[in-house]
Amino acid sequence: MKYSSDLVSRLRPSAEAPREPKPQFFNLSRDDDQTRLSQLLDENPHLMVIDRYEQQLKELFILQYPSLYQDKVRLETEFAPYREAHDGGKEPWRAGLWTYLPWRDTLLHLLPDEEFQHVRTARNRNLIPPDEQEKYYHSTVGIAGLSVGNSVALALVLMGGAKRLRLADHDTLELTNLNRIRGSIADLTKPKVSMTAQQIYELDPYANLTLFTDGLTAENIERFFDGPPQLNVVIDEIDNLGMKLRIREEAKKRRIPVVMATDNGDSGLIDIERYDLDPSTKPFHGRLPEEIAARIRAGEKLPLPVVGQTIGEHLVGWEIVEPRMQASLLEIGKTIPTWPQLGGAALLNGVAVAVAVRKILTGQPVTDQRAILSLASVLIPNYDSPERVEARRKQTEAFITQFHGALRRVRGQ
Repeated sequence: MKYSSDLVSRLRPSAEAPREPKPQFFNLSRDDDQTRLSQLLDENPHLMVIDRYEQQLKELFILQYPSLYQDKVRLETEFAPYREAHDGGKEPWRAGLWTYLPWRDTLLHLLPDEEFQHVRTARNRNLIPPDEQEKYYHSTVGIAGLSVGNSVALALVLMGGAKRLRLADHDTLELTNLNRIRGSIADLTKPKVSMTAQQIYELDPYANLTLFTDGLTAENIERFFDGPPQLNVVIDEIDNLGMKLRIREEAKKRRIPVVMATDNGDSGLIDIERYDLDPSTKPFHGRLPEEIAARIRAGEKLPLPVVGQTIGEHLVGWEIVEPRMQASLLEIGKTIPTWPQLGGAALLNGVAVAVAVRKILTGQPVTDQRAILSLASVLIPNYDSPERVEARRKQTEAFITQFHGALRRVRGQ
């Protein structure tokens, strides 16, 4: 066809200019910001402008005078002088802040930070009282690993928590991630930290994010923990066993709690280590064999089968691994390349971690051990009956025998 060569040349990937995933703010009561914004608009003639400032201001007004919510006539009558007083006699376009999201080519007119948060988290009250909301928002949380960690980050921000977040992941988004990560096909090959940062900024443009695009390393882990300011909580969602141990050693030194979630089929598992309350707490609550810990500290790179056995047998426990997950682990390298994970479990774990972190940050009671989030136990009739429990115990024994046999074959190769 005569158009084929021309079409192929036009299908070459676009050379995108690098764009920092960070909003830009403009206070149009200042002349210099007016100049900057005019220049931005000149350089981006197709930029989308969204001005819903008056609607946001009306929501703020209703929160202050909730009795007017059902009285539309009084609402409009009394809102007019409120708006004029709020704007301080300025033209409406000078009020608040204009916020530019460069990755979307979009300019938005928003309430200032404090008022924005007040409105955005309004439906949290009284489920989260104002004093707790304040503590939650002004905390500093580190998240290492952004697969399940992506769900954790978004759940934290949705609930109005952790204005200061440190995100660490070295990986990029691939198509196989889109069964469990809230991404987009337009984000493929984008660094997970950048994608997650953009998602957070679109919920809270005033978030204070620090991105560790190399992931968590020996070189940057102290900066990850210490900032400034120092972390209040660290969330471990990485696969590297050596770095998981290092996270706990650094947290123990600083008396910082660690929260970790693990997928388990349709369900999840939350581990909470309260080094803030008891610095003598052992890493992984003592479930990591000392022989393995010593090999890690000596710098040995553990073979993958040893890592898998350590996580499954010791850190998680085969007895709680769901039957389909057990069967899947025996298929790795045969019919599947790695262990399976489900989006539902990632979302479940994300919510559970975010709630646990909120309770830790606001001084509420929360377990300092582990919590098994078994949807099977809740949704499947008679799942916890003695007969079903015994059947799963026998199935697990058979699985362990098969798993150890597979390990021996791998080591013998």
